[in-house]
Amino acid sequence: MARVSRLARVGALGLLGGLVLTGCDLNNEFWRFGWPEGITDQADEMRKLWTGSVIAALIVGIIVWALILWAVVRYRKRGDELPRQTAYNLPLEIVYTIIPFIIIAVLFFFTVVTQNKVQQRSADPDLTVAVNAFKWNWQFVYPDSNGPGGTPVNTVGNSEEIPILVLPTGRTIRFEVASADVIHSFWVPEFLFKLDVIPGNENGRNNVFQVTVNRTGAYVGRCAELCGTYHAFMNFEVRAVSGSDFDAYIAARQAGQSTAQALESIGQPGTSVATHPFDLVKDYQQRKDTPAGQNGSGSNG
Repeated sequence: MARVSRLARVGALGLLGGLVLTGCDLNNEFWRFGWPEGITDQADEMRKLWTGSVIAALIVGIIVWALILWAVVRYRKRGDELPRQTAYNLPLEIVYTIIPFIIIAVLFFFTVVTQNKVQQRSADPDLTVAVNAFKWNWQFVYPDSNGPGGTPVNTVGNSEEIPILVLPTGRTIRFEVASADVIHSFWVPEFLFKLDVIPGNENGRNNVFQVTVNRTGAYVGRCAELCGTYHAFMNFEVRAVSGSDFDAYIAARQAGQSTAQALESIGQPGTSVATHPFDLVKDYQQRKDTPAGQNGSGSNG
């Protein structure tokens, strides 16, 4: 028993030492336990839940391993005499029924709390973006802005140009997603969140989520729902900039500049740097040169 107690103390000291060595920064690579590093406040909340769940699982595992080791040592065979047989132990059975229930209840509680934070929507967000998905590209609209001709500022992608969604950091951003045809899925891996884009949902009224981006940079976005022949071609780029740069970008777009011109006016590359358009001609030729394509069974796209 003393040996088990010493092992528990060593384990606790090791955990405490790890926290001290990492400066209690649980967002570093070690304490993320394989969880990707996100760029939004919501992603950080999910990372906290993941880190806490893994630590809780490790603690439960250590306790179980310690109990197994204690039972092996305490009740090891000491002779040929048959040990006392026990048909059941009601108090013990109650304990090992209640404890798992408590563990599940605690995990469920923190999961719901995190889910509510991630799905929380502000009644008055700093920015609203309408995301329109179609076969096979994206349109991003800033409905609160007035571009040339009185139409809202928007960016539409095509087979030769990756659409760039420019977003400010440090502001609440509400996404209203909608589809013009089939089910798509709006996914930015660094958001650690994706949302199906369901057709027939006018203005994305029900398909809505909100994030606050906390890091500048260029990040690839994708469609995460198999939506047809050119599903893999539905890439876009999120360009996260400072709030002042975003305001200058919108002002340039309202003055009639294109997406590329407006980005260059704030010192950003005018074209995508996180991904690139697929070569439709090259792709078609490659499929045509395959045995399936030569036999006439390839897709017509």
